Amino acid sequence: MSSLAGDLSKAMSGGGMSPFQEAIRQELEAAMKADLERILSTAPESELEHIKKDIAGFQSLFHRFLQEKGPSVDWGKIQRPPEDSIQPYEKIKAKGIPDNIASVLNKLVVVKLNGGLGTSMGCKGPKSLIGVRNENTFLDLTVKQIEHLNVTYNTQVPLVLMNSFNTDEDTKKILQKYSHSRVKIYTFNQSRYPRINKESLLPIAKDLSYSVENAETWYPPGHGDIYASFYNSGLLDTLLEDGKEYIFVSNIDNLGATVDLHILNHLMNPPNGKRCEFVMEVTDKTRADVKGGTLTQCDGKLRLVEIAQVPKAHVDEFKSVSKFKIFNTNNLWISLSAIKRLQEANAIDMEIIVNPKVNVKVVVFENMPFFPLKC
Repeated sequence: MSSLAGDLSKAMSGGGMSPFQEAIRQELEAAMKADLERILSTAPESELEHIKKDIAGFQSLFHRFLQEKGPSVDWGKIQRPPEDSIQPYEKIKAKGIPDNIASVLNKLVVVKLNGGLGTSMGCKGPKSLIGVRNENTFLDLTVKQIEHLNVTYNTQVPLVLMNSFNTDEDTKKILQKYSHSRVKIYTFNQSRYPRINKESLLPIAKDLSYSVENAETWYPPGHGDIYASFYNSGLLDTLLEDGKEYIFVSNIDNLGATVDLHILNHLMNPPNGKRCEFVMEVTDKTRADVKGGTLTQCDGKLRLVEIAQVPKAHVDEFKSVSKFKIFNTNNLWISLSAIKRLQEANAIDMEIIVNPKVNVKVVVFENMPFFPLKC
């Protein structure tokens, strides 16, 4: 099987497939399907439906990975974003805040990405539970920020945590401490995908069990998985039924990512009467940010490009603070109804980042949290 994977890789880099190479692709896909069905057969009955959705999502990514030919970014088409696509914050702030801001706030949900561990900081367990100031954790401070908002404006802005299989159990244990706070807290899990062998392109996992010994056989995909996993959890429909219209998404360890009333008002009460369905907060790129994602224009559409997608010959150009001046903060404002509409139409064509892991012969596929919405 490893030789088949190698032949396919050469075909893809060459920009096309012969009938023989197409047969290789089909054989790889059939082998993957058989392995996933075997793994799925080990699922507990109580978790089967949820796991089926995760496996289906992974199969879709794998299928696209096998179909794509050459690099995902055609660098010759990448341009700076048009000036009018980025609204200066001072211009938005100049509009002021309306008297009915409380009713606007009641249509908002704060979502924090809580799937990461604190290993990069030398800590065990979820990053959100690391103490950062006066014994307060990232999660403590997040709850306090939203509670202050709710008390100040007499609102009911809930907090949603997108956990991963790495953080869910520890996070849920700690949530009881916030039961008397003025913040309603929901959780859902992002998908759980199998790591695949770089040579055979087949899953390393033999079953669905998860322990310290086999922790490296599974991974949570990138932040772009929020759309499918949020929808699949049923929580999106619950929030829509509660009258919520927008989510504000950010990383749990970004304590500067607080609800900005000026941006929220701009979304809910746009000057032209036409609401944006997706807004990304960006800032000027500094030399400390050169490896972060940047906003570009490709084929007349806005596109977020990450360094992992850039051909090696153009990495220095990508890092240039004079050409690409914008840095993605990963603070996103997104319409709930738009997520529902596009998920049900299977119309979210996410970018795939193929991420080979250092020192181990595995590959993971990740999604970026940016997709084309009306704006």
